[in-house]
Amino acid sequence: MELELKLALPLQDLHLLEKQLARVAAVGRRQPKRQLLYNTYYDTATHALQRQAVALRVRRIGDACAPQWVQTLKMGAAGDSALSRRGEWEAPISTDGLDQTLLVDTPWAELDADGSLFQALHPVFTTSFERLSWIVALDTGRVEVALDRGNVLIDGHSAPLCELEIELLDGSADAVFEVASQISQHISLMPLHVSKAERAYRLADGTLDAPVRAKSPALDESMDLGAIALSVLRESFLQFTANVYTLRSSDAPEVLHQARVGWRRFKGNLKLFRKLIDDSTFPSLAPLRPLLKRLTELRDLEVAATEVFPVYANAYQTGDAQRALQWSHLEEALRRAIEEQREGLRAILLDAAIGGALLQMVRWLETGTFDTGWRPHAHKQHSVTQWAQKRMARMAEQLRSLPSKSRDALVQHRRRILAKRMRYGVEVLQPLLPRKQAERWLQSAMQVQNRIGWERDLDQAIDTATRLDAAQGLVQFLRGVAYGIGQPPA
Repeated sequence: MELELKLALPLQDLHLLEKQLARVAAVGRRQPKRQLLYNTYYDTATHALQRQAVALRVRRIGDACAPQWVQTLKMGAAGDSALSRRGEWEAPISTDGLDQTLLVDTPWAELDADGSLFQALHPVFTTSFERLSWIVALDTGRVEVALDRGNVLIDGHSAPLCELEIELLDGSADAVFEVASQISQHISLMPLHVSKAERAYRLADGTLDAPVRAKSPALDESMDLGAIALSVLRESFLQFTANVYTLRSSDAPEVLHQARVGWRRFKGNLKLFRKLIDDSTFPSLAPLRPLLKRLTELRDLEVAATEVFPVYANAYQTGDAQRALQWSHLEEALRRAIEEQREGLRAILLDAAIGGALLQMVRWLETGTFDTGWRPHAHKQHSVTQWAQKRMARMAEQLRSLPSKSRDALVQHRRRILAKRMRYGVEVLQPLLPRKQAERWLQSAMQVQNRIGWERDLDQAIDTATRLDAAQGLVQFLRGVAYGIGQPPA
């Protein structure tokens, strides 16, 4: 079983990264092993191995003049984390082609009982990179630290690779995180949830930089509450970190939106399972505040630019050349503000403190415990389904208790936040809830969230226009819209 932590690095020169690693006490005392690695991955024309979370490759170590060949089979998805646990079978081979005999004593035999799958395999993509590796021994275990810098190539498309892999050789997973923690004090790290192989497939189908949306974890009433909490928290944290990672190179508003959705879901899920969490072991969120603030500021600008202002552009300009010029000036000022915020966001993502905080959260999710003693009972007493239903019913009652027509901004803010928490809670716990009741709760929460959300977006857009020195008449027009409509036009 391979246990490996994957971490993305800034795209820098390999020698500069090596110098930065040399400052790490656990790594710097050792000379790295240098290798040129060229890997050919095999699959069928329909990507049958990818669909079953299987990777089969032949690796060439060294240059073409004096190569060494290794065949590797990996099975099992990495899961909702940068820490992957996969079955791995590796053996040296004498040529650059696959050796079917080496798969006989592996799970491949069950996957391909008649040998037809193997016969359908052909090379589908390659990766090539220079690897610097160190063997690090700690009291908690022994790990290999590998720094990879190169490219992935598939169907004429290529993408750069720059990542750190920390693999456990023996001992406990704590050793992996201890070394990663030391490195994070010197280099900006980012939890990486996809393997090199999965990155190649996404590059081929054009989804390499696609936003990662919420995915309901597979839950059922046979699970204990601790396992449910862990599954839910891992999935929402991965949605956050995966989209934040993509923001290093993507300007897509939806990626930013899904990063913020992931964080709100994660925070909501922490509250949902708050009685299970030991505050003494929970990592500090303080280092993430600059990142979260920047995400919010950029999102407010993008919502104003793409969702709010376009709705009212024609109504304001109405063929008036002066008003059209005022609106054009606002759009240009907004474009510059968005570019400035994006640059600031990417600068923050290079801060080692941000990566260190994300890493500590991954460690907490992977090595912490959520054992509450709750177990399914023969008579369904204290079952997880009862817990889920009571938890959501209590939240629905709290939402109903807040006056819907209150003019108090604080009350409406509380209603909006509670509606979001309720929506996210129902979405993740839906397999444990009565279907019709869950649908009613979800519809109620979304109605509150959408109505108050639009009012907030309009208010924020007006503040943005004021801050960007928009024409007074334009700002007054938007204030009139907010006072008289408060809702998006039908």
